[in-house]
This record gives sequence, C-alpha cells and structure tokens, in this order.
Amino acid sequence: MKDKLFRFVLFFAALMILLLSAGIIYSLVSRSLDTFNEYGVWGFISNAEWDPRKATEEYGALSFIVGTLYTAFFALLICIPFSLSVALFNGEYFKGTKVASAVSSVVDLLAGIPSIVFGLWGFYSVRPIVIALGVNAQGFGIFLSSIVLAIMIIPYASSLSTEFISMVPNNMKEGAYSLGATRLEVIRRISFPTASSGIVAAYILALGRALGETMAVTMLIGNTDRIPSGLRGTGNTMASVIANQFGEADGLKLSSLIAIGLILFIITAIINLIAKMVMKRLSKV
Repeated sequence: MKDKLFRFVLFFAALMILLLSAGIIYSLVSRSLDTFNEYGVWGFISNAEWDPRKATEEYGALSFIVGTLYTAFFALLICIPFSLSVALFNGEYFKGTKVASAVSSVVDLLAGIPSIVFGLWGFYSVRPIVIALGVNAQGFGIFLSSIVLAIMIIPYASSLSTEFISMVPNNMKEGAYSLGATRLEVIRRISFPTASSGIVAAYILALGRALGETMAVTMLIGNTDRIPSGLRGTGNTMASVIANQFGEADGLKLSSLIAIGLILFIITAIINLIAKMVMKRLSKV
C-alpha cells in the first residue's frame, strides 16, 4: 500500500508539471494570436520595426531577439575561461583544501545575489569606470550589460563544473599518474573527457539564465528599440522590453509583448534540447 501511494504521489507530481507547462504554452499562444494574425509568425519575427504610436502602429521582434543573443552569447564567451579556471582550482588543483572551501563559499554567495543588485553594481561601478576611460557609456549598453551578465553566470557555471570535475574517479587519474602523465595531461585526457557532458550542461544552464535575465540588463543596455550595431551599441532584450513596456501596454502592443515572451520561451526550450542532445552524444564517447 505504501509503495502504491508513493507511486501515485510521484505520478501526480509529474502530471502537474506537464499540465503546468501546457498551461503556460496555452496562455502565451492564446494571448499572442492577435499579433500573429496581424503580421504572421515569420513576419513578426523578421520585422525589426517597433513603433507604438497609434497612427503608425507596427511591431516586430527581430531587434529584441538580436539584442538577447548578443548579450547572452557574449556573456557566455566571457564566462567560460573564468568559470572553468575556478572549477579547476576547486575541483582539481586545490580539491579538499581550506582555500577551495573558502572560494566555493564565495561562489555560492555570489550565486544567491539578486539580479537587481548586480544591475545596481554595474550602473554605479562598471559604468563610471567606462566613463572615466573617456568612453560614452550610454553608447556601450550591449557591452556593459554583457559584462554584468557574465559576472552573474560565472558562479553558476563554475559551481556546477566543479561538482562534475570532482566526480571524476580517482583511480582513473591515479592510473594516468602511474604511467607518467603530468597534471595538465590528466586534466586534458581524463578529467575533461569524463566530465564533459556535465560541464556542457553547466554552461547551457548559465546561458539559459543569461537569456532570460531582466533587471540587470534593463538598467544598462540603453533600452532602444532597434537592432544593436554591435557591442558598442544600445538595444533591448526580449526580457527587458517586456519589463519596460508591459505595464502600460494594451491591445496589439500587449499581444506583441506576450508574443515576444513566447519566442523567448521557445528559444530557451530549443537551447535546452540541444544541450540534452550534446550531453547524450558526449556521454557515449
């Protein structure tokens, strides 16, 4: 009886997750229909125009998609070398020491800091430094927001990567050392290949947070409704434009903002699917 009850609880929990996901998708799709009926799915995605004026009202998501990808992937590019270095420090070179424990505690502390705090820090610390260097910080919104995003996701990526590197069996590494391998060779030929699927998962999770980050980006990106000209430009992400304009939106504009949320949901789902495929392939190697 206890076993049947436990199985029922597990089944109910799994079913609720499926129903919740279906409810989210239904809500987003149903409230986005006005926009897709007006512009078409591809027409809305490929259009970079965002004009809320009633006389010339027109909405497109392309500029926000580009802004989101710019900031998220550049942040991940910055994150990888720093987080991987921390992971090797804690999980390989100084594993089990007081120094590694102290560094892990700091990393966990940074991971728990709310995003708005990072946004404030970026606005009042990083931005003045850029201005002091003689650069127009207002015109470097993409760059500034990417830097802050990278700092935000480094704790997640490094903490998870450390766990997977620490889980590499010691007998495999000791066997390599007994054959004359150096520490660097053990890391390259044993630790990385064994933990590769977990490390990839860590960076995918970090990328997922960067894609959906709102407040920190909103405070630094410049909030212009146009395609960014590069790291030296300003723009908006899908999350930041929703945060900025949702409260005052109605009619077609409200439907367009919800449609942007739906696109962000789909992009995140696709990235997670790719991550699972990569992890399965790496785990078989």
